[in-house]
Amino acid sequence: MENNKKILIVDDDEFLLDMYATKFRSVNIDVEIASNVPEALDKIYAGFNPQVVLLDLIMQGPDGFDFLERVKKENLLKDSKIIILSNLGQKEDIEKGLKMGAYSYLIKAYYTPSEIVKKVKELL
Repeated sequence: MENNKKILIVDDDEFLLDMYATKFRSVNIDVEIASNVPEALDKIYAGFNPQVVLLDLIMQGPDGFDFLERVKKENLLKDSKIIILSNLGQKEDIEKGLKMGAYSYLIKAYYTPSEIVKKVKELL
């Protein structure tokens, strides 16, 4: 049976990208990574359709909010759950992210990588 559990991780922190990709792959989840919003959008335009997107908000250039806006405006990832994984923990940021279409909002500092993997596995 083909493994169709796919996620996209968008974060400009190379160390975190590597670590999360390794953790997800160790539990048989296909992972694509993007270190910025244009790279993530390129993968989506090229046909990558993940069930879950882990999205950081703070990045150089277009940020996570820009990504959410673009995905919504262009009607991309209709069947994907976008989980914001950020250190921005202000109530306004959380409300804004959820209002813009994020499925969930997790503050990085509050979860271990293993807990993040577990939460994503529950969604898949």
